[in-house]
This record gives sequence, structure tokens and C-alpha cells, in this order.
Amino acid sequence: MNHLIVFAHPHAESFNHAILNTAVEALQSNGHEVSVRDLNKLGFNPVLTTEDITALREGNIPADIKTEQEFLAKADVVTFIYPIWWTGLPAILKGYVDRVFSYGFAYQYNAEGGIDKLLSGKKGLIVNTYGTPGEIYESIGMNDSLKQTSGDGIFEFSGIEVVDHLLFGGVTSPDANEARANMLDQVKRKFAAL
Repeated sequence: MNHLIVFAHPHAESFNHAILNTAVEALQSNGHEVSVRDLNKLGFNPVLTTEDITALREGNIPADIKTEQEFLAKADVVTFIYPIWWTGLPAILKGYVDRVFSYGFAYQYNAEGGIDKLLSGKKGLIVNTYGTPGEIYESIGMNDSLKQTSGDGIFEFSGIEVVDHLLFGGVTSPDANEARANMLDQVKRKFAAL
């Protein structure tokens, strides 16, 4: 299978990078083709401009958007790996969604007034980390909200079937080494099973 990982964390020594490396190793060990789009390393421009909107409406897809759409089109499975910052996506990933999951590529309205999900047939997985202890986010309903906004609001909206959404809380705790090792083991098992 062709697996696309869209990654959004600026620090090479981050726990998110450890998650990325674990996922890639697990997928490659099972013979999957893996493409990683590290948005920070690519210097991806997250700003959807008036010029972008005009070009997209005219069918003149800007080159950087076209490149990312080609990776998405080729993928059987799409994974987003990113930290939760201010209860949402990092700006660079939000901008990726704004620019790449564009009208006419990821979705469109049909003659009946419904929505055609143009990325149907693909599977999706989301992996998030956050510093708040996991039991707090769980108790206040934040985990469900994150699943709804990213899983339903981005993936399902465009037709990507969410197979799982891994949420890892408390990752910045100074005594979280054992917990982080268990999280990486969970990532390894999840991606090895895909």
C-alpha cells in the first residue's frame, strides 16, 4: 500500500518525530511504500491567498498545492501526525488543509445540493500529542472534540475513512519517559497492523 504521512512539528528532537520514525519503520517493515511530507522541513506556505483562490477557481493549481495533491491522490492511506496547540492544529497544518484539500480536489457540491467526497476510498489515521494530562482532556470532552474536528471535519468530509485517532496526553511531563515508551509501542503496533 502507498502510505502518505503529513507531519507538522518544527523540532527534530520532539516526541512527534519519535512517533513519525516509529510509524515509518513499522510501515516499511511490512513492505508499504511511505511518503513523508514534513511541512516545516519543506517550508510549506500555509497562507491561502487571494491569488491561490483565484487560480484554483480557474483550474490553474499553484505548483506547491499541485505537488501535495499528487501525493494525496496517490495514497491509499493518509496519516496526520501533529501536536495539539491551543486545542487545534498547528498553523502550518491548518494552512495545508486550507490550500491542499481544496474545492474540486477534496470535495465539491453536486446538483442535488449535497457534497461529493472526492477522496473516497482512502483510509486515514490521526496521531496527536498534547501536554495536558490525557485524563483531563478525556473528562472535559476535548478528545471527542478533537476527533470530531479533524476526523469528521477534515478526513470524513472529504471521503477519507478514519480507521483510528490516537491521542497521547501528558507527553511534556518530566516523568513521562515510561508513558512515552508505551505510546511509541502503541504506535508501532497500530501501524504494523495496517
